[in-house]
Amino acid sequence: MDKLLAELRSVSKSYAAVRVLKGVHFSVRAGEIHALLGGNGAGKSTLMKILAGLVAPSGGEVRLGGAPLVPATPAQAQAMGLYLVPQEAHIFPNQTVLQNIAVGMPKPAGAYRARVEALIAQLGVSLSPDAKAATLEIADRQIVEILRGLLREAKVLILDEPTSALTPHEVRTLFGHMRALRAEGHGLVFISHKLHELRAVADRITVLRDGHVVFAEAMETSPDAEILAAMSPGVTALDARERMREIAGAPVLTLDRLSGEGFVEISLSLRPGEILGLTGVVGAGRTELAETLVGLRAPAGGSVTLGGRDFRARGPADAMRAGLVHLSEDRQQYGLFLEAPLYWNVSSLVHGTLPFFLRPGRERRRFEQYRAQLGIRCEEADQPVGRLSGGNQQKVLLAKCLAAAPKVLILDEPTRGVDVGARNDIYRIIEDLAEQGTAVLLISSDFDEVRRLADRIAVMAGGHLAGELPAGASTDEIAQLAFEAGEAAHA
Repeated sequence: MDKLLAELRSVSKSYAAVRVLKGVHFSVRAGEIHALLGGNGAGKSTLMKILAGLVAPSGGEVRLGGAPLVPATPAQAQAMGLYLVPQEAHIFPNQTVLQNIAVGMPKPAGAYRARVEALIAQLGVSLSPDAKAATLEIADRQIVEILRGLLREAKVLILDEPTSALTPHEVRTLFGHMRALRAEGHGLVFISHKLHELRAVADRITVLRDGHVVFAEAMETSPDAEILAAMSPGVTALDARERMREIAGAPVLTLDRLSGEGFVEISLSLRPGEILGLTGVVGAGRTELAETLVGLRAPAGGSVTLGGRDFRARGPADAMRAGLVHLSEDRQQYGLFLEAPLYWNVSSLVHGTLPFFLRPGRERRRFEQYRAQLGIRCEEADQPVGRLSGGNQQKVLLAKCLAAAPKVLILDEPTRGVDVGARNDIYRIIEDLAEQGTAVLLISSDFDEVRRLADRIAVMAGGHLAGELPAGASTDEIAQLAFEAGEAAHA
């Protein structure tokens, strides 16, 4: 039997009267990739925080390398050979990439330059050790976290949704490195909501539901249907969708050779009731385009027409008053007030951030409406949003946008870090909005997601519009535009 590198025995965890974990057994062996799957709120993150020494269990035992994790602290877990790569990267923006990777190490950051440069080369990413962390996109912040673990030569590496903002090429490269680590005898825990990713690299799979282990088998002998049924009974794989209806009417949003930071001369139009998919690899300029439309960045040229009139937003509030609402790809930094109550978050875009504008009774009723509509799992409307799972936080952010009654809704990576069941819920909401006449600009790096939802598909590469494709275009056609045009733009 392969050596056990990490083991949780009958682990339980309660917060007040709420039992989050209920007698969970979980292990990581040398030379394996163990997939951990479960719906939002199933207990995955809590279980891994306990393994990483971030949270103390209410019962049970944690062992690393055969020894008990005592004291249960992150420093002790790292000293015993474990590193947790969190879903939301922890970055010091005023420090360099090298300083961020080497933070907490015993020697000055400069002593690790050669090793960090070698790891960057191994991962195949374009990342300068001397770049300021504040300039990094989400994908690069995630890479910094992964490099932290690799620099510390962890025997057990926990990867919590590491691919959620990576390009297909970066995902393949990461998987190659994961396989190399496995071959060297490391044990990896891989948390992802994407079954095809888990199947590509995982040896075993454990499924959590409501704090229990409900499925634990070898990956190669576990059919998708059984895994999905274990995770959430009644939920199947994402349904295929065909949008055959014709979109009519004058455009509600038109971009004419719009240029700005990260993109050049983008011309697009969007009609009421239409879902326009805007895709491409990370760094294509999609997020910068969205932020320019809502006034977070200044345009450098071109024009925007909204509702038949020339439009230039002075900021997100100005854009919202004109009917243009933006859901940010970074929900924790730009989308939500993590310590504020749920009802306050949902109403904050409508009333501003000053609490005396809110009427708690009315706003709680508003929240309960979206709680039912979007299936938000929580204890009460007064609960801080930061205590929710990532998928439920994303639903709260979507509710916040819907409360503003947008005419044009810009969704930047709306299902990032969301499980299959919640993703289906969000897809239905997007489709319903389009049926009701809302124009949706769907920004996503998930080609399958764009194919499923979009009436038209616009592909950006290297800051340029590489081309448009009709609904139903294949992922190969999308990838060809995204990658070939991107290479040409940088040639």
